[in-house]
Amino acid sequence: MQIAPTATRSTYQAAATAAPVIEKHFERLLRTAAEQGETDLAPAPSAKVVGTIIDVAFWASLRKEEGRSPKISLVYLSPELAGEPLVFEEPILLTPYVLTKLAPAVERSGIHLGVWGEDDNLYVWGTTRTIPDCSFVLEVIEPGLLVIKHRRLKGFGKFINVAVLKGDEIKIIDEESRSLPDCPAMITSLLDFNSTSGWNDSVNLLVQLSASMRAHGHGGSLLVVPSGSDDWRDSIVQPITYPVTPAYDMLKRLLEEKPGGEDVTLWQEDINRVVENIGGLTAVDGATIITDHLELLAFGAKIGLSSNGQSVDQMLVTEPVVGNIGTIIHPSQNGGTRHLSAAQFVFSQQDAIALVSSQDGRFTIFSWSPCEQIVHAHYVDALLL
Repeated sequence: MQIAPTATRSTYQAAATAAPVIEKHFERLLRTAAEQGETDLAPAPSAKVVGTIIDVAFWASLRKEEGRSPKISLVYLSPELAGEPLVFEEPILLTPYVLTKLAPAVERSGIHLGVWGEDDNLYVWGTTRTIPDCSFVLEVIEPGLLVIKHRRLKGFGKFINVAVLKGDEIKIIDEESRSLPDCPAMITSLLDFNSTSGWNDSVNLLVQLSASMRAHGHGGSLLVVPSGSDDWRDSIVQPITYPVTPAYDMLKRLLEEKPGGEDVTLWQEDINRVVENIGGLTAVDGATIITDHLELLAFGAKIGLSSNGQSVDQMLVTEPVVGNIGTIIHPSQNGGTRHLSAAQFVFSQQDAIALVSSQDGRFTIFSWSPCEQIVHAHYVDALLL
């Protein structure tokens, strides 16, 4: 059966603008991985392939099927590299119409529509859950919002975001942000494709908790305080609404007992359940408090002035995207009460960090910058999508 090629002309201008930058990113990524001795890597997409996939996915995102906007994950990959895929008898022309029709079948996490071909002649060949390291993946999040990402080496942890496109706005993730002074470990983890610690690292589990907070859509605050210290209590209104005694340390214990072999899958499922449970607590009004060893101490806590009575009056705001310039603002300009309280907490408790999710999906990491001697607000929703 002969199938006509996809259209050769992109009508979504952001696709043409972003494609060459994304092509170079994947060229560098795969070259670095190969130099490190990695094998079984994904193919490198050309700028033409990238632009075509973005263009088709964008127009598909604006369509609806039975009143629902599509949520799709596309991977540029041949069926031969996809483990044990589900392969259609005949490949299907890659068009917005086809993606909209197939979307209901692939909405669940971890399922990708496989796309393959040369340049503009791209086809959907089937679905897969198995993809090689560094695969080009495009995810349709909501109408007009696309994220280009790839699997990190060894496949552990959250995918690494490369670019976020929302309408005519293009955000290219700045990989160099992870090497800046005072960069929180969480941001380093979100940017470092070479990180293989994955599930057995407390920092990466904080990333999973952040994603869970963002997913529930209610907004929330998570305060991460040093283990073994009660100094944080000086910045919390007493009595705490929902203290947890003894501290709930299931995540900590799961990390310490990581099994090997086939039991790893069950162990990861247990971690997923606990992460979702704790992430759900952040939807309760007030802040959830957890130690840097992942011990849950309280939720629904109200942040107040510490005993020294000093209020935060400025903070540095940055976003890890190319071209971003840090600005200093008053914390009240950053958002509502939740953001102001988080900035105040970090100002008073400089060895803690605060993670804040807004109802609109914006996510901020507040930390103290020893170099600048100021509260530093990192906008990271472009990394968490």
